[in-house]
Amino acid sequence: MSKKTILILALLFTVTTSWAQVNVEDDDNDEDEITVTDQSGNEEVIEFPEAMTYDLDSLLNLYMSKNYLDEDGDCNMRDINPVYSREDYVNRLSRLPTVMEMAHNDVVQKFIDRYTGRLRHSISYMLGAFNFYLPIFEEALEMYQLPLELKYLPIIESALNPKAVSRVGATGLWQFMIGTGKQYGLQVNSLVDERRDPVKSSLAAARYLRDLYRIFGDWNLVIAAYNCGPENINKAIRRAQAANKDSVVNVKDYWHIYPYLPRETRGYVPAFIAANYMMTYYSQHNICPMRTRLPTKTDTIMVDRNIHLEQVAGVMGIDIDMLRSLNPMYRRDIIPGASEPSPLRLPQTEVSRFIDLQDSIYSHRSNELLNKRTEVEVNDDTPTYYHKSKRYAKRGKSRATRLRSKATKRRAASKKKSASSRKRSRRRR
Repeated sequence: MSKKTILILALLFTVTTSWAQVNVEDDDNDEDEITVTDQSGNEEVIEFPEAMTYDLDSLLNLYMSKNYLDEDGDCNMRDINPVYSREDYVNRLSRLPTVMEMAHNDVVQKFIDRYTGRLRHSISYMLGAFNFYLPIFEEALEMYQLPLELKYLPIIESALNPKAVSRVGATGLWQFMIGTGKQYGLQVNSLVDERRDPVKSSLAAARYLRDLYRIFGDWNLVIAAYNCGPENINKAIRRAQAANKDSVVNVKDYWHIYPYLPRETRGYVPAFIAANYMMTYYSQHNICPMRTRLPTKTDTIMVDRNIHLEQVAGVMGIDIDMLRSLNPMYRRDIIPGASEPSPLRLPQTEVSRFIDLQDSIYSHRSNELLNKRTEVEVNDDTPTYYHKSKRYAKRGKSRATRLRSKATKRRAASKKKSASSRKRSRRRR
């Protein structure tokens, strides 16, 4: 066989292999973690970020998803995932227009495989839902001069669900804990949770990411610290330093402190790199974005009285689920305008109607929906007490009367005792 024939066959084999079909269900069966084997044959179990385990059906049942996202009916080959060489992935990641490092390794590849396999329909959803929040994310990041690729962080934080709550209580698109959220100006109380406000939480996240970069000066460490907190990153750095006392290796590097990080954080930066890859190269894996119909423009009006969203919906004839979707920060549908002027977001065309109808809105079912009394009278009827062991009732006396009665009895007993003492004294004489 000639060298020319061998070369042609080799090329044909390479092309055929690179476009081999993969059964997307043959992915790792465990939905919460992956196993990576290093060159020495050692296995390592890595947890997925929690948002990667969210049920797709629950995301599709969100108001914005149900009303403004549709499957692309023209999409073909939906569940056929081509296989590419390692060099293809390295090359694509290197061509991403990013400031942040997008390195490739076996851990990153595992996350890409999970996205292109089991989670390919979730990626289709993310590509569509991302259009709802892209301008908000980019504006916040640009305001603080941060890399725009950080806009993909909420994908692995919350799966783009503004009401997402993690198992440890982190909330919103950017998954703020209460303490960190309040530290960055987000109001959290029984009625309001601004961690669920897309605009305010995005600005707070941008400030937090900026501050983390001032501490670590490395974007991979910033991403890791966003996940597990700066204290855990510093702890991992100290452990790496202790293990490499005689080495000149830069221990302030994510991939070097990797073994000393919490399990989920070990998968966090790889998941972020994989998300950047997928949001750019989805078409190379036959993934079609869901079609997005952008909702009508909205505007904000400030209210200075307490108001329930059902009051607005009832008088104005607006879908209550739409109001909840536009105002996700109100935990119990109550806007506490009496505490301080608070925003109510409405479709832009409804703002004037609200102003015209506001008296009717504020009075509509107010006693039923806003039943927190400001003043209350105490029933001054004399209470009746029932003794457990005797079946009779006795009229209760006031506390002051009972105290006076006890004092009188004590004085009488004291006088009786004194008189008895005097009598005994006289007898002795």
